[in-house]
Amino acid sequence: MSHTAKILLLGSGELGREFVISAKRLGAHVIACDAYDDAPAMQVADGREVFSMLDGDALRAAARKHQPDYIVPEIEAIRTEVLADLEEEGLTVIPSAKAAQMTMNRDAIRDLAALELGLTTSRYRYAESFDEVQAGAAHTGFPCVIKPVMSSSGKGQSKVDSEAELQAAWDHAVANMRGDRARVIVEEFIAFDYEITLLTVRHKGGFTFCEPIGHRQERGDYQESWQPAAMSEAALATAQEMAQKVVSALEGEGRGYGLYGVEFFVRGEEVIFSELSPRPHDTGMVTLISQSLSEFDLHARAVMGLPIHGEEPAVPAASAVILADRDSSDFSFEGVADALGLSPDVDVRIFGKPTTRPYRRMGVALAVGEDTDDARALSAQAAGMVRIAYGDGPA
Repeated sequence: MSHTAKILLLGSGELGREFVISAKRLGAHVIACDAYDDAPAMQVADGREVFSMLDGDALRAAARKHQPDYIVPEIEAIRTEVLADLEEEGLTVIPSAKAAQMTMNRDAIRDLAALELGLTTSRYRYAESFDEVQAGAAHTGFPCVIKPVMSSSGKGQSKVDSEAELQAAWDHAVANMRGDRARVIVEEFIAFDYEITLLTVRHKGGFTFCEPIGHRQERGDYQESWQPAAMSEAALATAQEMAQKVVSALEGEGRGYGLYGVEFFVRGEEVIFSELSPRPHDTGMVTLISQSLSEFDLHARAVMGLPIHGEEPAVPAASAVILADRDSSDFSFEGVADALGLSPDVDVRIFGKPTTRPYRRMGVALAVGEDTDDARALSAQAAGMVRIAYGDGPA
């Protein structure tokens, strides 16, 4: 079978699933990898490999077996030193092994932004023991935020208002970190006006920015996002300049092509760098309905070296997550027809995860509106209509 590119996808969740669909529309052959079988992206890929991304030997074996044109990480927790070895062997890692290594660890990306590039960040310290956590909080002051240097989707994150809460926050961070590093970042709590994700695409033709995405989080996990987020031209220009600077610094020896989710806090006209993911971002699911080319389409084009033309305008739109509330492998979805019947401007995506657990994202409702407030209300209403029916009892 002929194809334009062979892609080894590392991590096969809902973001990977949408990326596979976009890549396959462009003729790619995709092998989806994850630690469990029948993961969402595997259901639409050409092939699959089941292993932990932290198993360096298995990762190396899969890459050598398939000899892909591109290795595309979808998750943070990957044995990144193996990616560096594979790059040395001539394989292309997107955006680069260096970028995967640095963004997997919040300490590396924060130090790059703050110390090397001089970007505005919150005050912060690292800690590898409770004593160091206490010292870090003394440096940042209260309230502060404590989170693992290596995690995803906000897991292990706590806002701490007083000394008495530090021990619980340290324990929570250690219990929810990815990988094998008991290390946290203690950072100043920024009383921001709002936070945004700026989807930044580096491609053959240069840089393209999507319109800013606003989002709301609970338990460190995104619950809803909307685009375009209202922000001043000056603040947006600052965010774009900072995003381009940090993405350029991450290119490493690879071409550095791909889409990056760059997060900022905004306070007045002040823009404060928060985090960066070298891949499509969960808050960017709104682009499935807001843009003619979604973040997944843009990532696929950039990865494969295909043209991207200028900026990607967005219509006012929003996304709202559909969450499970318990552990189950026997469940179904109800109310999808009701949600879709609300309006022709509503869409629903069910991710195809084989099991549920409390607060696990199982789907997303999308809506277009007259403005973002209208879209947020409509997407939230649609998400609320989709219920998970469990085989062991009512939803």
